Amino acid sequence: MKARLFVVTALLAALTTAAGLLPPPAGAAEARTPILAYYYQWFERSSWQRAKTDYPRLGPYSSDDASVVRTHIAWARSAGIDGFVVSWKSGEVNNRRLELLLAEARRQDFKVAVIYQGLDFHRRPLSPARIAADFRLLRDRYARDPAFFRLGGKPLTVLSGTWEFSTAEVARITAPVRGRMLVLGTEKNPEGCRRLAGVTDGDAYYWSSVNPATNDRHETKLREMAEAAHASGGYWMAPFAPGFDARLVGGTKVVPRAGGGTLRAEYAAAVASRPDVLGLISWNEFSENSHVEPSQAHGTRALDQLRELRGLSASQRASVAPSASAGTGSSARREPPGVWPGLLRLAGAVVLLVGGVGWLSRTRRARSARETRGARRTGTTGKERAT
Repeated sequence: MKARLFVVTALLAALTTAAGLLPPPAGAAEARTPILAYYYQWFERSSWQRAKTDYPRLGPYSSDDASVVRTHIAWARSAGIDGFVVSWKSGEVNNRRLELLLAEARRQDFKVAVIYQGLDFHRRPLSPARIAADFRLLRDRYARDPAFFRLGGKPLTVLSGTWEFSTAEVARITAPVRGRMLVLGTEKNPEGCRRLAGVTDGDAYYWSSVNPATNDRHETKLREMAEAAHASGGYWMAPFAPGFDARLVGGTKVVPRAGGGTLRAEYAAAVASRPDVLGLISWNEFSENSHVEPSQAHGTRALDQLRELRGLSASQRASVAPSASAGTGSSARREPPGVWPGLLRLAGAVVLLVGGVGWLSRTRRARSARETRGARRTGTTGKERAT
């Protein structure tokens, strides 16, 4: 009886799951949290001659090369990355490259968000008036594109360097555009998140240089920042990276990749903070050696590991497709597959259930018949044998 009950219960579970009536299995919610990888479009062919210890598998490319952008998107999709957060501020070259990226993203059902570089090359803040004008351009020219990544129905943007601006300056930048798009800050601590809670839509912390093997407050800090962002109704974009080494551009800290251990640890800490978006640092920041783009030194190891972390099967790796628009709430939701696929799965599950119950009934009748024949031969009953 217990075996029969177990099988029937399992079949019912399969039935309701196929019909979409049960919640997804443990771990599925984590896999649905969208990943956006920070993407840099500042490369000329001459860029690869300075401050590099590793080089892309595609060679010394230009960010104007459409075939390179197309390949980047295909590789990223195959690893479960939903979109790029492209570094941008308005200018002839940057605008042209953003338009190229959006066009290729549309072709491959990929998504694009924008992180505005609010600091100059020397890490000094740009004029708030200049930034505000660029954000209005972003709102009016680019954010309507169907390839633009959305949360709660609004295009997602990030303002980098907010810690260098007063709250009033950030408000001057964000107030004209927040009605039609999201603007996240890039504060570095919970206090900063709370400071800008009224003038931004959350926080996207860019933390590429943490060493999870030595920083015992890494996970705690991410959780505290998430709580601060969510407390005011904002979004939280949690960072994770495969490693870091910016010594050739003036840095002193090195975070080894540790055979993938760094990526695993940082991913786990980011997920534990219950983010709305996971921010992968980075796709192609070769000067800081945080890249996951296939390269000469590291090959495809980071993307292979990311596929494992996302639980992608071999067939899914070639057909990963992000949703058209992220949902509201604390995590993004993918669009349902439609009525007919669900009905077909339901019909198949019904056949499975009916067949399973029929098999159980036949098995029980056959076993009863055997027991009856045995009892006639031995003069005992099933109850006596059990005792």
